[in-house]
Amino acid sequence: MALVSLTRMLNDAAKGGYAVCYCESWNLESFQAVIEAAEACRSPIIAGFNGGFLRHRSRKQPENLAYYAGLRLALKRTPVPAVFLLNESDSLDQIREGIELGFNAVMPESEGLGLEAYQDLVEQVVEAAHRRQVAVEAQIGTLPTGGAEAHGHAEITDPARARDFARATGIDALGVSVGNIHILTRGKASIDLDVLRRIRESVEIPLVIHGGTSLPPECVQSLIALGVAKINFGTVLKQVYLEAVRCQLAKYHAPDNPHPYLGIGGDQDVMMAGREALRQKVQELLRLSGSAGRMEP
Repeated sequence: MALVSLTRMLNDAAKGGYAVCYCESWNLESFQAVIEAAEACRSPIIAGFNGGFLRHRSRKQPENLAYYAGLRLALKRTPVPAVFLLNESDSLDQIREGIELGFNAVMPESEGLGLEAYQDLVEQVVEAAHRRQVAVEAQIGTLPTGGAEAHGHAEITDPARARDFARATGIDALGVSVGNIHILTRGKASIDLDVLRRIRESVEIPLVIHGGTSLPPECVQSLIALGVAKINFGTVLKQVYLEAVRCQLAKYHAPDNPHPYLGIGGDQDVMMAGREALRQKVQELLRLSGSAGRMEP
């Protein structure tokens, strides 16, 4: 199946009473696991990479985006509906490059930008993206960042500001802050459904929840009923992947033959262990969001 538009996918989700998952990848094995899980569940899927991570200041040099964009071919060949997202980039140059390389959805990041500067960035992205039939997601409000002790600063989304921003920029989907938390490594967030209800009454386009790892599973259906059509997952995926790799790698001791542990793809392969653990977790999330089985046989 060819790539589908984010707008179409989210509108289908809203009509069907489910949410689509964006399960963020960071390498080949994680990308394979996400697509395999979607195929096994016969679920639409949003796959892609975090642009901010690929050019993070801690890197010795930014990653070559073309290597990651090359995986678009796999999405074009998967039998399930798929969107290819360049997520959370604050670089207009990187976003423009991503559009040229074939990402069919992009999300400009607001961290460190005031509302006026962010709106200016988003308007430029929308102009470049819509010219190429690429969808744009943006966000209003600030998510706190999770950690062992503190959750940092949060700015809950103001419904009126969200409405005005969406109308002024022409974006296709809006990420909101309603108690959800970025990079929460333990525990769950407290979600303010009343705020979400007021946002839904003010904003017509599909709503997005970032920080899906922080969501209590029992609140997911309530979020969907209040207009959430896309949920982002990242932290929990890396957690299960790292744990599986750690356990498998502990079995290797030099001077053992390294090939069964890396590159052959059998039961001893470290990367296969991570891929399989991630595939199972993504399937669990697809079932939770209600998107599993939504592809007609």
